[in-house]
Amino acid sequence: MDVDAYLARIGYTGPREPSERTLAELHRAHMLAVPFENLDIHLGVENVLDPEHIFDKIVTRRRGGWCYELNGLFALLLEALGFDVTRYSAAVLVSEPPSRDFAHLTLRVDLARPWLADVGFGASFTRPLRLDDDGDQERDGMRYRLSRAADGRTVLHEDGVPQYAFALEPRRTEQFAAMCRRQQTEPGSHFLRAPMCTLATGDGRETLSGMRLITTTPAGRTERDLGDEDERAAVLRDVFGVDLGVARIRAL
Repeated sequence: MDVDAYLARIGYTGPREPSERTLAELHRAHMLAVPFENLDIHLGVENVLDPEHIFDKIVTRRRGGWCYELNGLFALLLEALGFDVTRYSAAVLVSEPPSRDFAHLTLRVDLARPWLADVGFGASFTRPLRLDDDGDQERDGMRYRLSRAADGRTVLHEDGVPQYAFALEPRRTEQFAAMCRRQQTEPGSHFLRAPMCTLATGDGRETLSGMRLITTTPAGRTERDLGDEDERAAVLRDVFGVDLGVARIRAL
């Protein structure tokens, strides 16, 4: 793990000792710098769990990724900095129909108290959530809550809308391989519906879905249809920092 290169990729220059402050700042920096995206799936490139491949994609080539890549690599960064990290599998509840277990990878980080860290769920909390707190937790103007279940937790967003549920059972990276493949190939997978890219901003979020750019701020939501592939390539480059080139964009 080239920690310096990774931190440069997310624009992080703060403290590195394992602390609550460091975790929160790393988490937010990651969310503001690295988009959640499924573009490789629509380009015919397989997403794999190999750490060297993921590091090259996200850090060297300055791409984004999905949960297995984003949270998988973030876990390795945290561990390299001395954090105690546990990987959990989750079922996604916001999708229709809800997904099976292992459809999402999320992270527990143990410090003086346990935290839920997740930089790979798209529109989600920008700083970690207290895993042992049942109350509302505000993150950059958005409210979240962790609802307790017999064997785990459910992440609730805003007015009690469930995002995903997970058991408090440690998992190994290789246990996610089957669902990683399935979600790229199985008919009905929402990752196959349209190319998308989404990135948190200082006061909201930018999302590219197909040929539509969606901007969300405290003032509301605006949508703009893009005119052609040249404009989509420019939006990916200028808004999300993803430079695929027009030729590859036309293959989406």
